Amino acid sequence: MTHQETVFNSVAPLRNVSAFVAMVDRVMHRTVGLDALAVFYGPSGFGKTTAATYAANYFNAWQVQVKSCWTATKLCVAVLDEMGIQPKKRVYDMVDQIAEEMAFTGRPLIIDEADFLVKRRMIEIIRDIHEGSGAPVILIGEELLPQKLQRWERVSGRVLETVAAQPACAEDVEHLARIYCPDVELDPAFREAILKAAKHSIRRVCINLDRVREFARTSGASVIDMNTWGKRAFQPARAPEARRYLA
Repeated sequence: MTHQETVFNSVAPLRNVSAFVAMVDRVMHRTVGLDALAVFYGPSGFGKTTAATYAANYFNAWQVQVKSCWTATKLCVAVLDEMGIQPKKRVYDMVDQIAEEMAFTGRPLIIDEADFLVKRRMIEIIRDIHEGSGAPVILIGEELLPQKLQRWERVSGRVLETVAAQPACAEDVEHLARIYCPDVELDPAFREAILKAAKHSIRRVCINLDRVREFARTSGASVIDMNTWGKRAFQPARAPEARRYLA
């Protein structure tokens, strides 16, 4: 088994991974005649991209992460590059290329950072692709993405599934500890302290577990609880307050 397969198998039990996979599965097996747009949303750090990457491999989906500076041309070129298709010159031709490939294969298209599509008024391109292909398109974005889509009735009206990413839970910390601290036993109260310090952010949990791994490596500890950890700080979920100096 490769390292990549090991990681995918390890993150599978995370509840946002499970929720994302279940959402894509429902859209792929929808009743004939229903639309196939879906939205997965939540705050930064909740593990949305991790869930999408797992699902992309599980369903053999195409996956694109939009950047803030992208134009409509760049969006279409990125999708076609992911598909391994030589893009044509005009946007409308590239939209047809994408739709034709999706219609032929039935494979889902996962688009991360979809908020930028709304901000740059490119979300109608996604509707065109969906309408032209009839294949699933999954949009991933921040907490307000569903509200932003309401401005575009022809898009929001075609959304079949809207699923909110959930904050990290104790079981997520336990699963992630097997990845980041595989040879260290963590006391349940200590895992709870990590979760609290991270404000239930998956990203912050991972950062703090990596700190624990480094501490265990340098100290030789194989079991860590609050007493062993002592007064060492966790990576906080918020920036520290500005320092004040006396003149």
